Amino acid sequence: MAFGPHGHRRSPPNPAPSRTAAAASEAPSPSVSSKIPQTPAAGHGLRAAPSSRSHLAVSMAATASTSASNPFPFPTRRPPDDTLFYAIYPLPPPTDLPPPALLASLRSLHLSLLGHLAPFLSSHLFHRDPFTLSLPADPTSPCALCASPPVPHLHGALRFGDSLPDEWLGVSLLFSLTRAFPNIAARAWDSDGEFLLIEAAFALPRWLDPDTAPNRVFIFRGELHILPPSLFPDTPSLDAALAAVYDDSVDTRAPDAVQAAIQRRIAGLPEKASENLHTARVIVPAPVAKVLKEEPCLIARAVEGFYDRDIDTMKHAARMEKFLKGPDGEGVEMVRTSVRMTRAMYAQLMQQNFQAPRGYPMPRREEGQEKWMEAELGMKIACGFEMMYQERWRQGEEGKGSTWEVYKKSLEATGCFQGLLPGSKEYKRVMEDAMQYYKSSTLFSRSRDILSAPVRRIDEILAMPYSADEFKGIDLPPSSDDSWLYGGEDELNAELRERQKEMEEYEATKKNRKQKQSASGSSKSKKDEFKLGEITESMQEFVRKMSSFEGAEVPANRRDMESVNLDVTQFFKAMESVLGGGSQEQADSDDGFDRKSSSSGMDFDDSDEENDFAEEIGDKDTSDAFMESYSDALNKELSSTTIEKSFARAPRPVTTNNEGTSDAAGTDGEMTPVDVDLNLVESILNSYSSQQGLPGPASNLLGLMGVKVPPDAKKS
Repeated sequence: MAFGPHGHRRSPPNPAPSRTAAAASEAPSPSVSSKIPQTPAAGHGLRAAPSSRSHLAVSMAATASTSASNPFPFPTRRPPDDTLFYAIYPLPPPTDLPPPALLASLRSLHLSLLGHLAPFLSSHLFHRDPFTLSLPADPTSPCALCASPPVPHLHGALRFGDSLPDEWLGVSLLFSLTRAFPNIAARAWDSDGEFLLIEAAFALPRWLDPDTAPNRVFIFRGELHILPPSLFPDTPSLDAALAAVYDDSVDTRAPDAVQAAIQRRIAGLPEKASENLHTARVIVPAPVAKVLKEEPCLIARAVEGFYDRDIDTMKHAARMEKFLKGPDGEGVEMVRTSVRMTRAMYAQLMQQNFQAPRGYPMPRREEGQEKWMEAELGMKIACGFEMMYQERWRQGEEGKGSTWEVYKKSLEATGCFQGLLPGSKEYKRVMEDAMQYYKSSTLFSRSRDILSAPVRRIDEILAMPYSADEFKGIDLPPSSDDSWLYGGEDELNAELRERQKEMEEYEATKKNRKQKQSASGSSKSKKDEFKLGEITESMQEFVRKMSSFEGAEVPANRRDMESVNLDVTQFFKAMESVLGGGSQEQADSDDGFDRKSSSSGMDFDDSDEENDFAEEIGDKDTSDAFMESYSDALNKELSSTTIEKSFARAPRPVTTNNEGTSDAAGTDGEMTPVDVDLNLVESILNSYSSQQGLPGPASNLLGLMGVKVPPDAKKS
C-alpha cells in the first residue's frame, strides 16, 4: 500500500465480529503433536491436554524452543478493518525504573489521562466501543497489541464499525491529550497503517512512503511530528525515535501543509462530536426501556446484534424469551421512551426491512404513521437486545467466542486437522480435545468474563424492582430531524469540492517543481542526463558478450564509466550503410569496406586477383539481379499489409535520380530501411511506460544495465 493521494478514506466493510483488545492481543498459541494440542508459550496460562502419545515430550520441547526464540509465538494476524489502535508513551521513557515503580508510574499516568477525558467520555456515545486506555500485561516485555518492543506505554483499541467519525474522534482525543500533557507522545494506526499520512498524502515529503514510515510518525504536544531521513537514514528504533521527538533541539514537526490536512479532519472535535448523535422516540417492552434507562451505552450492543444477525441469532428473536416475558412467564407492557444513538446506528436500523416476530405486539397502521414508526424502530431495538443477550450468554458458556475462533484457526494453520474430514469421528475427537484444552486456560476465563459482561449487567438491572408506570407521564424530548439520512447532497458536494481543491493545489505544486527542475537542468552535467543511446549501447554490449557456462553476465553500470559522445548525423549514416539504402549507397558502402580491408596491412597479388575479380563480377551481377528481383517482389507483397507501419524507419534524403526502373519503384520510397536501434529503444520505453512505475521486465533489464529512465513527462 502506498500513501496515494486519495484524500477521503474508504468506508469499512460490515463490522467485524466483536473482538476485545484482550482477546485480540492474547490469543493462545497452539502447538500440535499428532493432532493433539500441547503446551504453548509460557505466559498464556494454558495447560496441556492429557495425552498418551509417546512423542508428546518431543513436541513440547520443540514448542518451548520456538516460544523462547520468538517473543510473539502466536500467528500474526491482519488488524481488523474497523478498529483504531493507539499507544501513548511517557517522555522521557522511564526505562531505568524497577518493575514495581514502573508499573506504579504507568498507573498514575493512566488515571491522569482518564481523569482528563472523563467529562467527555461520561456523556458521549460511541458507535461500537468507547475510547479506553489500558496498561500492558508486562511493561518490560514486548507488547502483542502494539507489536512493539518493551517500551513503557499505555495502549487501546477503538472499534468504530461503520462510523468513520468515531475513528477521527479517537484521533482528536489523542491530540487533546498530548496538548494537555506535554510529556507524552502518541501513535495511531489502523489496518491501512499510518492512515494520518494517507489523509495528508498531497502534502507529504516525497521521501515518505510505507517502507520509510515505521517509527517516524508521532503526535506530540498537539501536533504531528515526522522524523526526517537526515536524522535517521534507516528505520529508527522506537526508543531513539521517542528521544528525538522529545528533544527540543531537533526539529521533527511535520510541515504546515501536513498539519493543516490533519486539522481539517479533526476541526471542532471532540466538542462537535454531539452533532453525530441522533435522538428518537420508540415504543419498546418495559425491560428494554429499563435497561436503556440505566445503561444508555448498551444501545450500541443492541444495534450491533440486530445489524450483524444471522439465521441462528434470529431464532432467539423469534422466541423473545428474555425481553418480552416477565419473570414468571407473563407478558410485559409496552412503554414509550427516548433513545439516543449515533447517526450510523439510526441508519443501520432504518435502512433494513425486518418483519416483527410472531407474538410481538405491534400497533395497527390505522393508529397513525408516527406511532407505527416508533413501534417498528422499537421492535428492531428489542430484537437486537434479545439476539445480543442470548448469543453472548451462549458464547460465554460454551467458550465459542471470537477468541476461540482465533485459536481454532491457529490449530488449522499448524496442521492439527490435516487429513481429517470435517464431521468425522477423528475430527470430532480432536476438536473436543482442543476445546477442553482451551477451556482449561485462564484466557478462556477472561474471554468469558468479557463476553458475558453485558449479560451480567442486564441481569443486574432487570433484577431490580421496576414497573411500566415509571415510564408514563414523562416529557420526552422530540425526535431529531432525520432529513440528513435522505439528503446529504450538499455535504457530498462540499466534500468533493474540498478534494478537488486539494488535487488542484497538488498539481500546481508539482508543475512548479517540474518547471524549476527543467530550468536548472541545463546547468547539470551531461553525465547526469538520460541518453537514449545508452539503451542501445548496453543492449549491443550484452548481445556481443561471450558468456561462460555459468550464464550471461550483465554489463557493468555504465553510469560509473566515462560518458560517450555520440554524433547523431554520423550515427544515422552508419546505420543506413549497414541496413542498406539504395544502389549508390550500397556501392559506396562496398567501396568503403574494400578500402578499409586493403589498408589493414595485408598484401595481395594484383595479377592473380584480376582474373578472379572478373569472374566474381559476373557472378555478382547475376546474384544482384536475383536479389533485386526478389526484393522487388517482396516489397510489392508487403506493400499491401500494415507490417511496415509497425517499425520505425530511418529518414531517407530526397533524390532526383530516375535511373533504373523497377516493378517496385512506386513502393520503394515507402519501404525505407528499418531503424533497428530506434525500434529497440521504442519497444523498451513502451514496455517501461506500460509498467506504470511498478516492477517489470523493462525496468529490471535497464536497471541491471545501469540505465535510469526518467519519469514520463507527458503523464506527470
